[in-house]
Formats: sequence, structure tokens, C-alpha cells
Amino acid sequence: MSFQDHFSGHAADYARYRPDYPDELFAWLAGQVPAHELALDVATGNGQAAHGLVRHFVRVRASDASAAQLAEAPADPRISYVCEAAEQCALPDASVDLITVAQALHWLDQPRFFAEVKRLLKPGGALAVWHYPRLKVGGELGAVFEAFHATVAPYWPPERLLVEQGYQTIAWPFPAEPTPAFALERHWDLAALLGYLGSWSSTRRAAQALGRDPVAAYTPRFAAAWGAETTHLFRWPLQLYLGHRPV
Repeated sequence: MSFQDHFSGHAADYARYRPDYPDELFAWLAGQVPAHELALDVATGNGQAAHGLVRHFVRVRASDASAAQLAEAPADPRISYVCEAAEQCALPDASVDLITVAQALHWLDQPRFFAEVKRLLKPGGALAVWHYPRLKVGGELGAVFEAFHATVAPYWPPERLLVEQGYQTIAWPFPAEPTPAFALERHWDLAALLGYLGSWSSTRRAAQALGRDPVAAYTPRFAAAWGAETTHLFRWPLQLYLGHRPV
């Protein structure tokens, strides 16, 4: 099956610079399902969410259609990395306690994937999907970031529009349930910020279209706005969906 592959070409950078998810998120998710035998993290990329889940589940299956992305995932004996499409999983019916999709649902064929979710989940099992909009940072640094974003935003793949819309137009397979507020927070130096911006699919596409690297072009402006601090706090508020398969 073909898939929207925007990250295999820079899988190492993606693994190095993408922020991890808070431990509190995975602890809360584990509390929402009655059993903890098997969690499935689809479109796992380099396994960020899978490594959060494995603290709370006996086994984790982490799947992705990109072998290059999976090659960057840290090994763990309790995590099985599988190169397969989210829309066509080899697991048997009613075998999974929790299915997660972290910052990736917009790349999937949602109707086909949701059909798999209904097939795979045990009664009482749950689907958790989250994404985060662009980061928040204040002051002059924030102004430069917004200018950079405006430069590369026209080059986002069309599926990215779902993120900008907050996933509001998605037809979820189960009724959405109330969820707590979670956020990613990272203290980054300038090199980490620039590496993160370079991992965006829109940045890569803009560089190809414009014939120059947008990150390199903006680096002097980011450096001038950075100030005397070694690091700055960057924040991404998570938007989380949770729904249960009826018992």
C-alpha cells in the first residue's frame, strides 16, 4: 500500500529533534482501559509514543509504513516494531487494549484506519489520538518564529490542514470523551530549535521549491532574537481525543 511519506528522507533528524510526550499522558491513558496486555501505536515514526506506552503495558506493537523511520527507533525487548500500514494491521480481531496515534492521524486514510480500530480493539478498549499545533514562545523570538512559519506554511502537504483545523472535521469512530489538558514543554538551545524547524515537511518542501534552505536564511534572525539566555522554554499544548469501543 502506498502512503504519504514526508519523513523517510530525514528520519535521523526527525528522531533527534522531535519533542517527547509527557509521562503523565501515558499514565492517564493506561488508567482509561481495563487491561494492559497489548497497546498498538500506529504511525509510530521513531517510537516516541511507543516508549511512553511500554511503561504501562506488557507489550507494545509499534507500526509504521516507513522502514527508515523505524530504523531510528531505540530497541526495547517489550516493543515489537513492524513495518506495516496503519490501515492494514496483521493482529487478530479484538486483541488490543489501547490504540494510539501521535501527531500522525492526518497522514492516514481515516475511514480505513477507523474500520481497523473497530476490528482490533477489545470491548472496552480505547483509541487515543493526539496532535499539537505550532509551538508557543514569547517575545522577539516568537515574532521571528511566526515569520518563519509564514514563509514555509504554504508548503505544508494538504493533509496538514487537519492539524491547523484542530482535527475538528474528523468523523471519529466512537463518541469523544472528556480529557485532561496536557502539554509538551522543552528547554531548547538554538541548535535544537533550528534542528526541529528543519525536520518539518514544509521546510523540506520549501527548500526544494525555493532553491534555498529556509532555516539557514532565518538563522541570523533567530540568533539576534535569542538574547543572552542559553535556552528558552518552548511549549506545545496537546489536543487529545479519546473514545472507547462499547463493551
